[in-house]
Amino acid sequence: MSEARDAIFTRVRGGIPRSDDAAARRAVAERLAGHTRGLQPQRIAIDQEALVDLFAENAQAVDATVSFINSAGDLPDAIADYLRSRNMPAQAAIAPHPDLDGIDWSASTMEVHRRAPKADDRIGINRCFAAVAETGTLVMASGPDSPATMNFLPETHIAVVAASEIIGSYEDMWDRLRSANRGSGEALPRTVNMITGTSRTGDIEQTLQTGVHGPKALHIVVVKEG
Repeated sequence: MSEARDAIFTRVRGGIPRSDDAAARRAVAERLAGHTRGLQPQRIAIDQEALVDLFAENAQAVDATVSFINSAGDLPDAIADYLRSRNMPAQAAIAPHPDLDGIDWSASTMEVHRRAPKADDRIGINRCFAAVAETGTLVMASGPDSPATMNFLPETHIAVVAASEIIGSYEDMWDRLRSANRGSGEALPRTVNMITGTSRTGDIEQTLQTGVHGPKALHIVVVKEG
């Protein structure tokens, strides 16, 4: 069987016209290094304030909720208000991100645990790397300060993003990620999760189900300063 298979593969290879492999490899390397940008839609050729509004509009269109605060110090009360409006406990696992560690959570009714989420955590809070206005998408870059499990394990995902980190397109996001110098040198993070709305599927009897592959609710807090 092995000899017959090898004979077939040899004939197939012989029948395929081959170009210069070295030239092909160079062309691929040049294209990857050049980071060629795709066609940019006209609707994102707008100023930063309009991009923030567009992001909120698109995020809400996929069943996320969005709130705005003036500064990071307002975050505990804003999240506590959101949880109270949903009749949820003011307890959450919170990513050990420097921007979140610097907040005085004890000044509010929030009880937070700075760690990766556990199976019984109903609420998880983490910090976005960026957000894409074109599609209302959150971009989460994994690392010690942003465990990837925070994006999927808790029933309610609360994501915090600065207004200045809301960008137009995916190309803008990858440019930002490459230049962020995360980890060692210019290495990209191990995982980049792009989240657009809550988890959902219609595979089961064509009935829409939410929370099948992740959180049932997504709340985004946009910090105007920072």
